[in-house]
Amino acid sequence: MSAVPGFDRVRAVVEQGLGKGASLRKQVRAGSALLDTVRRDPRIVRELIAGMTGHGSPSEPEAAPEHTLPAGLSDYARTAHAHRDLDTGAAATLAYLAQLQRLPEWVTFHAGWRGEAPGSAAVGVEYTQVAKFMGIPADVEWMVTEVSDAGLGLRGHGPQGLGLGLWITVTPNGSGSRVYIDAGLSGQPIDGPLGGTVARALGDALTDSLAGLPAAMGAPGPASAPGRAERKAVRHRASGTVLAPTTPVLVGVGQIVQRTPDPAYGDPSQLAVRALRAAAEDTGAGPELLARADAVFSVAPTSWQYRDLGALVAAAVGAGAADTVQSSPFGGDGGQLVLNEAAAAIAAGDYDLVLVTGAEAGATAAAAQRAGVEVGWPVQDASVAPTRTVGIDKAANNAAESAAGLQAPINMYALLESANRHRLGRTAAEHEAAVAELWSRLSAVAAGNPNAWQPHEFTAAEIAAVTEANRMISAPYTKLECANLTVDMASGIIVASAAAAEAAGIPQDKWVFLHAGASGTDEWFVSERAELAASPAIAALGAAAFEHAGIAAEDLAHIDLYACFPVAVQIAARELGLPVDDPKRPLSVTGGLTFGGGPGNNYGGHAVATLVQRLRAEPESFGLSTSLGWYLTKHALGVYSATPPTRAYRHLTPVIEHPAARPARTGYEGPAVVEAYTLPYGRDGRPEAAIISVLTPQGDRVLLRCTDSELLAALTDEDWLGLPVTVAGDTIVPATGPTSAAGPASAAAGESVLSAAGLGRVALPPPPPAPVLIERRGHIMIITINRPHVRNAINLATALGLERAIDAYEADPNARIAILTGAGGYFSAGMDLKAAARGEVPVTEKRGILGIVSQPPRKPLIAAVEGPALAGGCELALTADMIVAASNSTFGIPEAKRGLVAVGGGVLRLSQRLPRAIAMELSLTGDPITAARAADIGLINQVAEPGKALEAALELAARVAVNAPLSIDASKQIIEQAPDWSVAEAFAKQGQVAAAALSSLDAGEGMRAFVEKRPPVWQGR
Repeated sequence: MSAVPGFDRVRAVVEQGLGKGASLRKQVRAGSALLDTVRRDPRIVRELIAGMTGHGSPSEPEAAPEHTLPAGLSDYARTAHAHRDLDTGAAATLAYLAQLQRLPEWVTFHAGWRGEAPGSAAVGVEYTQVAKFMGIPADVEWMVTEVSDAGLGLRGHGPQGLGLGLWITVTPNGSGSRVYIDAGLSGQPIDGPLGGTVARALGDALTDSLAGLPAAMGAPGPASAPGRAERKAVRHRASGTVLAPTTPVLVGVGQIVQRTPDPAYGDPSQLAVRALRAAAEDTGAGPELLARADAVFSVAPTSWQYRDLGALVAAAVGAGAADTVQSSPFGGDGGQLVLNEAAAAIAAGDYDLVLVTGAEAGATAAAAQRAGVEVGWPVQDASVAPTRTVGIDKAANNAAESAAGLQAPINMYALLESANRHRLGRTAAEHEAAVAELWSRLSAVAAGNPNAWQPHEFTAAEIAAVTEANRMISAPYTKLECANLTVDMASGIIVASAAAAEAAGIPQDKWVFLHAGASGTDEWFVSERAELAASPAIAALGAAAFEHAGIAAEDLAHIDLYACFPVAVQIAARELGLPVDDPKRPLSVTGGLTFGGGPGNNYGGHAVATLVQRLRAEPESFGLSTSLGWYLTKHALGVYSATPPTRAYRHLTPVIEHPAARPARTGYEGPAVVEAYTLPYGRDGRPEAAIISVLTPQGDRVLLRCTDSELLAALTDEDWLGLPVTVAGDTIVPATGPTSAAGPASAAAGESVLSAAGLGRVALPPPPPAPVLIERRGHIMIITINRPHVRNAINLATALGLERAIDAYEADPNARIAILTGAGGYFSAGMDLKAAARGEVPVTEKRGILGIVSQPPRKPLIAAVEGPALAGGCELALTADMIVAASNSTFGIPEAKRGLVAVGGGVLRLSQRLPRAIAMELSLTGDPITAARAADIGLINQVAEPGKALEAALELAARVAVNAPLSIDASKQIIEQAPDWSVAEAFAKQGQVAAAALSSLDAGEGMRAFVEKRPPVWQGR
């Protein structure tokens, strides 16, 4: 019996625990020892059974007999082994094998990386490898769990619940070395009948890999970037967290506040360099750190426009070869936006060390102007440009806003403040007092901020009182409630990867992590927003960042909301769920742009630099900083903490679902309701005009600039918000009073105009119906073009609505298929030619013609067509992957009859979907075809009864939506891409496209559900 493999090992364990006459307790202990031994090495039992039955176990490759198996191997149901002797010494061999980025050189089943390749092995390093087993590519997510002088260990998981363990052990062997690889496999794919085959295939692959190891070790290694530190995982000592080497951290901050203008009239770039040198000193690594920067990210100044501020800064600090990234020329969102982008570049492995700066010398420029001095600030050659520009820069105002004189931010924000007061239901006096109290609290913050431009605390009474030094700027704002842009200020922030920060010796108590960044825009033109006192963008960005960081608004200890004007703070606080009057948690860490200082586009840089100091002092707390550009238009925010993040950093750009926009009209006369107004004041203390926003009964917005003295007096003394009026020319009159364009009716002595008119407040008219509607039914999204009065012709607003709807569909993980249809029994007449003639051409920046034609969704789309789908309507239908049409519908591209060409995808897509002769016929004749013929030639999928196209499309969509999302995506992509593949590469290409689906959790779920005879529950991963 002792000749049976495994028996001697079992007997040794038992004899060790049992002596002659062993007690029951000893017998139990021996049994437990046996179970532990079997658990550590289940091969013992398999060997014993195989020896007793005479059947070997070919599915289990043998390890070298003198090799001690890793303890963790017992966690796996099946194992695989390989070993090889090498001429190189053990230390050199292990040093090579620990360079995980060199796996492709010798591992035969390696097929690629998902994301960045790993660096050297260190406990906690994570990476995703595309491995090809038995000809099938699969994603395997690995983590390094052990590193020692003898080898390393990894644990991973792959498709269908597959668990893997891999241990590489190197031992000396004379003057050379011996390499052992032990692998473990478990999970649903291994428990099945193919488990043994998979284990054997892995063992063969490991043997083949080791066979190629000597040649691979003799080849030169991959070149690394000059001066770049080796990227290794970093243990955060305070928390015990193991950080990925590319985790972005803020390691140094510096601020320059030059309250006395520079007598040498230095330019902003000099202030930026000083701020960065202060940041380098803050790191503890010294100013030489700056020369090692991979990139300089800068906020475009407003006091002097450089072609590339980063290039000047890089040259000054000795980092002349660094890349440069600059924010768009206008917009206070730049301060946070460049930080979000810098962190994203570090997280992606593009850079290890980034300098972030912004500077203004507005006070010096003003002093030079007063002195009659022409500053000789740098003028860069026209060929100079940053490596990349971030942010959106386009016209800030539409025609209606420009005509009303709303280009200056102070006037626009004052108008928004009026709308905010109306929303809160306050009287003018109540609201002015509340705003002054809010700004007084910010001045108290500035009084304690050594880097504030105006570190002085003002009372609410001082802020509200109109004096010669605190004149009215634009009602209801006094000078002390406005941003102060005439400052000399600069910020410097150093962002590094965790690996680079550790390699530079920067103490970890200096580190602050950017947990999540987010950016996006509201409806671009203020006059087209559904509500003036709201920001869907801030709400969406905040929700996305909080969710990613794993916190809620109440978890924030330190907050800085961009505080250019009081209404910006109030709206942001409301959208983020923050109280505006919490004395324990003020909404600024700097004092805002009035008291902390408004350094052009770069206020956000100072906010974050100040926030870093707060978070270092309270390392377990969280902070939020927001930045905005134009008129609550462009937004960026970030969530920070000195505690490491639980999820890898991301710069989030969530889809913002805007409510229906309001058309901005000019030249309107008729009934309306006052929505908001402001009075810009001159230096003489008198209002120069009234800028009024009124809403028509249809929900359109009309902006007026009125200069009638009687109306200005009435608006100064009385509250016209929510009152019905009549628009007459360039003025308004009470709705029940005379409609003369000369102004409001004269009131009797001592009687107000409104009292004379006997007016009462009314509700604001809602926006007109949205041109595009979205409805969600389970996993199906219905997108409806909602302009039946013009047969659903597409104007610019509708194109923008379609683009946003498709963006929302693509971003919604619950939506698996969408249906595009039209309201009122029409699909679409294509382009709205009358609107196009007015300049409303329906072409969007991202998806092009009609808001969808140039870039249809990646996810599947069905068109549900009722009525004629001709010209642009046909092209719109052809953007869909499947078409369901009513029997009385028609299709065609008649452009040739009009001397045009169907370049909205008509000719192109017909040529792709139809035989050449039929595509030629439809394109060259321009003749329409019936739904029946379209079905016969394969252009549409299904013909429905008139009025039933959507119903039939929903049935078809339901048949798609029950299937696995990743399988749907892969199948569509193969169909889309296959025409470009050669015969030789087709199968390999389709395998690459299908890999994510085949290796997904859903693949395992589908098989389990089939066996268990139940509907699958898809997770999309």
